Amino acid sequence: MLKKIVGAVIVSISVSALFLISLHAQGSPFKADTSRPVIAAAEYERWQKELSNWGRWGKEDEMGALNLITPAKRRAAVALVKDGVTVSLASNAATQKELDVPCPAEWMMVTATTAAATDRVAYPCIHGAGATHIDSFAHIFFNGLAWNGYPVSTVVSKEKGAVRNSVLNMKNGIVTRAVLFDIPRLKGTPYLEPGTRIFPDDLEAWEKKAGVRIGAGDALLIRWGRWARRAKLGPWAIDEGAAGFDNSVIPWLKQRDVSMIAWETPGYAPQPPGDLPRLALHNFALTMLGIMLIDRADLEAASEAAAARNRWEFMLSVAPLPIPYGTGSPVNPLAMF
Repeated sequence: MLKKIVGAVIVSISVSALFLISLHAQGSPFKADTSRPVIAAAEYERWQKELSNWGRWGKEDEMGALNLITPAKRRAAVALVKDGVTVSLASNAATQKELDVPCPAEWMMVTATTAAATDRVAYPCIHGAGATHIDSFAHIFFNGLAWNGYPVSTVVSKEKGAVRNSVLNMKNGIVTRAVLFDIPRLKGTPYLEPGTRIFPDDLEAWEKKAGVRIGAGDALLIRWGRWARRAKLGPWAIDEGAAGFDNSVIPWLKQRDVSMIAWETPGYAPQPPGDLPRLALHNFALTMLGIMLIDRADLEAASEAAAARNRWEFMLSVAPLPIPYGTGSPVNPLAMF
């Protein structure tokens, strides 16, 4: 069974790669944000030594910055619940291939009788664009090393899957304080244009405007308006055009001790000239800082709920599926106001 799953993942990655090559051949209709210099590869490499959290929670750690979510932190998060209203942060699973969904989830009705109905759901690539999902530390590696400095050969293989740093470590769920950074509201626009980079001073300007400050063990939710733009203009190739964190945010995330990030897209594109790949921050946050990541979140409903209450902090709960040897899991994160 595992061989079949791995095979499906490999096929899906190949299909996605061909899809992206085709898009690059056509050219991107979006403009790169050249308003500020980009982080150089040399600085990024230096940060891997200076900012790394490897060993911070012990040589055998597999939880990373989730260690910052203490029982006291969870109790404080629960105390934020005032109205008892829950809001999903998940996008609906996409089952049709589109410009922004090169690897959709698979759904079919297996049986439907007068007595019962059964359907089947499959995710050919957990880390694809088909569903909101959480990454485990067995997903991304740096120079042959996984989170906490483990050699990749001791973490994951095609034959056994992820024997370390797997999503099963999060079986008991995640409950913490979340802070929503609504950058379009900060800028007075319904959404940011693809290619826009979000900088530390943007985050701090939002904290001042919203009257919140993110701290140790908190989850950072970053909205740039992907879904609002999609609702107005239709789907487009996300890998060709997206707003997101500039790589200069990396030291800021380390300083604030963020435990988790949920975002609509994991990187910005197109990129101005530079040496770093589009997912440089995504990969650094996950593997070097130990920050758990939730990809393809939909923060539109949470934005409206928070704005209606003028309250941008709330309790967040995330319950990944207990998948043995898994590198990630579909999730339905819940904000509770």
